Amino acid sequence: MGKIILANDGIDAAGKAILEKEGHTVLTDKVAQEELAAFINDKQVKALLVRSATKVRKDIIDACGSLDIIGRAGVGMDNIDVAYAREQGKTVLNTPGASSQSVAELVFAHLFGVSRFIGEAAREMPLHGTTKFNDLKKVYSNGFELKGKTLGIIGFGRIGQSTATMALGLGMNVLPFDPSVNEVTLELDFFHTDDTFSIEYKTVALEEVFRKSDFITIHVPGTQDGKPLIGKEEIEMMQTGVVLVNTARGGMIDENALLEGLNSGKVGFACLDVFVNEPTPMEALLKHPRVSATPHIGGSTREAQERIGIELATLVAAAL
Repeated sequence: MGKIILANDGIDAAGKAILEKEGHTVLTDKVAQEELAAFINDKQVKALLVRSATKVRKDIIDACGSLDIIGRAGVGMDNIDVAYAREQGKTVLNTPGASSQSVAELVFAHLFGVSRFIGEAAREMPLHGTTKFNDLKKVYSNGFELKGKTLGIIGFGRIGQSTATMALGLGMNVLPFDPSVNEVTLELDFFHTDDTFSIEYKTVALEEVFRKSDFITIHVPGTQDGKPLIGKEEIEMMQTGVVLVNTARGGMIDENALLEGLNSGKVGFACLDVFVNEPTPMEALLKHPRVSATPHIGGSTREAQERIGIELATLVAAAL
């Protein structure tokens, strides 16, 4: 018998089709957080699918006896009380691999942007390109190449590894850290051929990443104590002009320490896709001339959302 599934933050059409083919009913109504428990109980929802907007905390878990499965369309599950849900016999699922390519590409979109002042030039050219062309050329002719530089990668799971393969393709050095992995074998494919080769990487100490990297990108879902991974002390260890990238979770970098580092020049640029107070980030960061900001779009490509929908739907269908 088919079950009722609530995709409260939406689901790709391909994923919805998989579930409906199995005989399940997929509801895509956006239910407000405060009305969620009542809706689940009224509809006897068996599986709740969320992205990052909907929170599935202890109150929802306790209040919803019909709920058997909680699925997160994405990697991190900090909006779900995972351990408590599993203690209560709920199945908790996520899609750790589906968005890796998209997030890694966003990292390099930011890095290319700041290395050649693309964002600033794109704003200034429509305003002054016909009257101050040579002035703008002079201002934006001091960019830098990525080739030969060292990219520190904090978190060497699927996203970190995808980021590493792109960095290697650009001729960068890769310096990985991962709290739970000592050695990783990267499989590099040559597209349009059958050729592949492997590179073995031993992870290094986090302090080494801080001290030796020209660029540092974060790909861990959170910290054990909930404190920022990078604060004032960590920034002081880094090379002057370091570029910091965060497409993981807001709060991984202490935003006040980051702002101080940007103002002093210790931090050359910050590339941020996630923020502490989403959806109202710190205005001083958004307006800083050496911040490249995007509104939490790391895994939000058409291809990634389709992969996420298919992977999550397949997992949920099997669990049901």
